[in-house]
Amino acid sequence: MKTEQLFNLFKESTGISTDSRKVEKGQVFFALWGDNFNGNKFASDALSRGALCAVIDDPFFEIENTILVEDCLFELQALAAHYRKLLNIPVLAITGTNGKTTTKELIAAILSKKLKVHFTKGNLNNQIGVPLTILSTPSDTEMLVVEMGASHIGEIRTLCLIAKPDYGIITNIGNAHIEGFGSVEAVIKAKTELYEHLRKINGIAFYNDKDPVLADKIFRMINKAVPFSDPTGIDLLIEPLASDLNLKLSLSYLHKTYNISTNLFGSYNLENVRAAIGIGLFLGVEIEDIVDTIEKYKPANNRSEIKVTKSNTLICDSYNANPTSMRSALDSFSALKAESKAVILGDMLELGDKSEEEHLKVLKMIQSISADKVLLVGPVFRKVASASGFNVFSTVNDLFEYLRDEPLHNKTILIKGSRGMRLEKIYDLL
Repeated sequence: MKTEQLFNLFKESTGISTDSRKVEKGQVFFALWGDNFNGNKFASDALSRGALCAVIDDPFFEIENTILVEDCLFELQALAAHYRKLLNIPVLAITGTNGKTTTKELIAAILSKKLKVHFTKGNLNNQIGVPLTILSTPSDTEMLVVEMGASHIGEIRTLCLIAKPDYGIITNIGNAHIEGFGSVEAVIKAKTELYEHLRKINGIAFYNDKDPVLADKIFRMINKAVPFSDPTGIDLLIEPLASDLNLKLSLSYLHKTYNISTNLFGSYNLENVRAAIGIGLFLGVEIEDIVDTIEKYKPANNRSEIKVTKSNTLICDSYNANPTSMRSALDSFSALKAESKAVILGDMLELGDKSEEEHLKVLKMIQSISADKVLLVGPVFRKVASASGFNVFSTVNDLFEYLRDEPLHNKTILIKGSRGMRLEKIYDLL
């Protein structure tokens, strides 16, 4: 079936679903494949739950109200690309090793002061998530902000073909997903696929002019570039202020200075805030509205999130972890003044052959931090830190049992690890 025909069904529908367990009445169900599942098997379940139709790519499961295509993922992406053209609105794409989600949410909140903004929810930033983000965009949207993640070369290029961004930002480039990319050089090549797209369409790239890698790539690859420090032709000066737990900063613009207290932990979030402020100013948001938004923004989903419990103060940064973000979090935590500190770290995943080497580097950093308690969890930490003198656990369940028997009290606790470690399981014990 041609994309146009699928689009007509999409217009009649109440939206798109790729999960038969959560499909809602009137939605179009796409039977996608995964490493451990075949969506075609659940097409009949989706239809029984009220799906308008089910798009499948295996004729064995063809029944009434199924639509057989060559490849469900390709058709989902093609449908999203078709809808994006019809939306006829500006699109801002965000990628990078760290800070994508926080930067995306700050930008969306700031731009919402002026425009009707739709943006990536949660972590829908991959080959499936980006099409779903586009297809969930209301027709009256004035600006679309799309987060793009990648673990292999070519993925950002594909996502750009679907979303066709007019603006773009790479937050930073570090050594994450080495297992998929193979090297840091490959990570740089993959992320700068966004710059390649913007060059071809004469789009605009926003960039951190304090980052030598990005500044060099901008100079070599981009026709139109806007630095964070000068988004409107007027100097924008943003500097960190002395603070305890929350990031505080000074913003100087148009002969006025604003002191801003954020709800974010860590000096590493300063560049995410700089990005959001610069983009907001470039796109015409008033500086007072920007300041107000930055102060009111509260992080969620365990990203630089501060939680005060009856027993402790938690710095919940366990949504993701890689060597770059781990070092940044530990640096900020080390500088933090607190009577009693504890560190709970989980393995950093997807590092391939570099895994043990990078975990050993983290171990050395921890040894230089004045923490009263260090708890490490995961098979890699178990291997490299067995003789460190720290408490080391093979699984989060083992850590859970330990904390239940030996609870922590009156501590400021940094909790960080890769998403797959699921460190959020221990929060209720802290």
